[in-house]
Amino acid sequence: MPDIVCSLKADAQTIPVTGGDYYVVRFPYGTESYDAHGMHNPLQPDGVTTAYPDPRSGLIWPAHDAWAEVYALLYWEDGDYTELRDRIVRDPLGLFGEPDSTCTEDRAITPGGQFIAKSWGMFVHPKVPLAVAVRHNSPRPVRLALAEFKIAYRT
Repeated sequence: MPDIVCSLKADAQTIPVTGGDYYVVRFPYGTESYDAHGMHNPLQPDGVTTAYPDPRSGLIWPAHDAWAEVYALLYWEDGDYTELRDRIVRDPLGLFGEPDSTCTEDRAITPGGQFIAKSWGMFVHPKVPLAVAVRHNSPRPVRLALAEFKIAYRT
């Protein structure tokens, strides 16, 4: 069982039209399901203080070098999109280098909302923040009714 966990949850947010770019999903501070190790803190390890819904509010900063399990849950409202994509990204804002994405998926759309759960194992590092990033191809913004983002590992 992991002893280091950060579990984030956000209710509805609007994902803008991005022209094919990915959008970092944001999570409010102080409403975490669990963050005993301060991996989602407005005062971030690089000294920058941020506020929700700044793109940095989508970051989890791992507290250790570790092999981790990363999870995301995404509930998209019905929309006029024909494609949804999501991925896990190391350093998604390019704070320390080029973003490094993994676990990118797209899927066929079914009638109604789209409900996605994903998990991925990966090495994580304290100076490399993680995020879940999404995109859609609707000509209008689309609501993400629920988003969760979690990391769990042992030290």
